[in-house]
Amino acid sequence: MKWFILFVLLIISSFIQSQNVNLSNGLVFDGEPYLVIDPGNPNHMVVAWMSWKFNQNIVIKTRVSFDRGETWSPPVYLPHTASDYTSADPSMAFNKDGELFLSFIDFSGFESANFDGGVFVSKSSDGGLSWGGAIPVISESSDPGKSCFDRPWITIDTSTNSPGNIYITTINGKNAQSGYNPYLSISTDNGNSFQWRYLDTLGWESGPIIKKPMATPVVSSNGIFNAIYPSYMPLQNLYPYYFLAQSVNGNSFTYSIIYQPLYIISDTLAKTGYLLIANPSNANHLAFIFMSINYGDADVMLMESFDSGTNWSTPLRVNDDPEGNGKMQDMIWADFNDDGDLFVSWRDRRNGADSTYSTDYEFWGAFRNRDSTIFNPNFRISDTIVAFDTILNYSGNDFMCSKLNSDTLYSVWGDTRNGKLNIWFTKMLADSGSVNFVRELSNETIPEVQIFPNPSRSIVNIKGKALQKLEIYDIKGNLIQQLILNSDLESFDISNYCPGIYYLSITTLYGTIKKKMLIE
Repeated sequence: MKWFILFVLLIISSFIQSQNVNLSNGLVFDGEPYLVIDPGNPNHMVVAWMSWKFNQNIVIKTRVSFDRGETWSPPVYLPHTASDYTSADPSMAFNKDGELFLSFIDFSGFESANFDGGVFVSKSSDGGLSWGGAIPVISESSDPGKSCFDRPWITIDTSTNSPGNIYITTINGKNAQSGYNPYLSISTDNGNSFQWRYLDTLGWESGPIIKKPMATPVVSSNGIFNAIYPSYMPLQNLYPYYFLAQSVNGNSFTYSIIYQPLYIISDTLAKTGYLLIANPSNANHLAFIFMSINYGDADVMLMESFDSGTNWSTPLRVNDDPEGNGKMQDMIWADFNDDGDLFVSWRDRRNGADSTYSTDYEFWGAFRNRDSTIFNPNFRISDTIVAFDTILNYSGNDFMCSKLNSDTLYSVWGDTRNGKLNIWFTKMLADSGSVNFVRELSNETIPEVQIFPNPSRSIVNIKGKALQKLEIYDIKGNLIQQLILNSDLESFDISNYCPGIYYLSITTLYGTIKKKMLIE
């Protein structure tokens, strides 16, 4: 859990000179961004992150784009479930009906004298512009003394004819008593209620040594739930292992060994997370991305299975800087597109001044075509080398998330280039790193714009300061009308539109605002 008062970021960049885009523009703290793209509408994306709000501690904020990241809605925040709580660890997923679910922690803080809280899920039916009430998933009281609600990850079964199960994995928190487990909470009623269980089991236990045995979950396109978690329990397995747990319904599981790490990364500051992803175009294809020092320093590694996890390939080194040069990589992410192309991203120190964690850094990535067995040459995602800041010593304040849609890469992450930890966003061609989008996103101080009446069936009025342009999109993200605005009060006729939900992109002198409009 990472709720320290500082700044985190989002970006836009390439190998050539370009500008990265600061999405959060926070004044006190922004952190841990998470990006999701609507599978039914590639123009529609949502970013969630942790942010300080006056008199509200840390809250979860979200922003929405309906034009592939060109413009973004004003931020909205999820209210706390208790007035003195703080929030952390957002992750999101769409179901097959286009509803968006956001999981997050809301709790009193591990340093609280009356420690309490849990994981909650909120649902959005309008693509992230607004959120429903928080539904409890798992709490401190679910497994007393185990603080079982740290670092939630959400994944949803969107396979054909599936019931749409929602899966959320969690781990033990800071104050947990010995006896550590990965946890799995499941909803079979579209997020209205959840039931939890241990993900590990007798003979496949995570063990008493790894205090935070994080599980990385994904659902294959055939509806199989998969999760990889670490284990080190000498009476059960003499060496550390990664285990794979699989289930067709979330009730009964099969287990197998994936990998035995030969060497352990000793630098406790490194963000050595790992990720399991599934190829949407091949239900039998899984990819596991993790960190290893097999080549002498911390590298990005890839293992794959093409038979649903039965057999796995030899680990492949993804970063292409010289082997054993002492330069550390960390903070990995990866994604398949619908065609099976693969992109892997990470924080890179190949151009840093020294070989420590605490050196200058950039963000790099590598693309592999679905018909290839090798990656294209690595390229730089960020547009500048960033000086190290001690805020990166704290767990999780720096974080990245990348999504691959068709031939375009979208990434968000945190860096400290301006002396703060802010959130940055980038959009570029995934196979080459060429920038195809450079524009500064609107900040959080855009004057409010009013739309009225709403709902309507005839004339709609727009009132705001320094209005410039109106774009109207249908529910699928198609641009259906564009108007030039010349005053602070404008009207337009919607009597020829079909009833339904429409989205308005309103450009002002101060930035762009998104609105939802209902035509009766």
